[in-house]
Amino acid sequence: MLGVGVLISLVPNAFYWAMSDKHTGGQKTIVQVSTIFGADPDFWTLAVAGSDQHHMIGEFKIIAPVNPPEHFPLRQAAE
Repeated sequence: MLGVGVLISLVPNAFYWAMSDKHTGGQKTIVQVSTIFGADPDFWTLAVAGSDQHHMIGEFKIIAPVNPPEHFPLRQAAE
C-alpha cells in the first residue's frame, strides 16, 4: 500500500479515488482526507464517502484526486 511520504501530497478535506483490499474488497471508492483526530498529518485518516468510518491512510491505495464537475461548482453549506 502507501507509505508515509504520501501524506505530503494529500490535501486535508480533499476527496480521492482509492481502493483497499481490506475495506472495499479491492473495489474503487471515494474517500476524504479527514483531520477529525488532529491537524498534524500523523493524525489524518481517510473517511469513506457516505459513511462515518475512518481508516488509516496506509490501508488504502490512493488512485487519483476527485475532480468536481465543471458545470456544477461545489459550494459550502453556509453559502
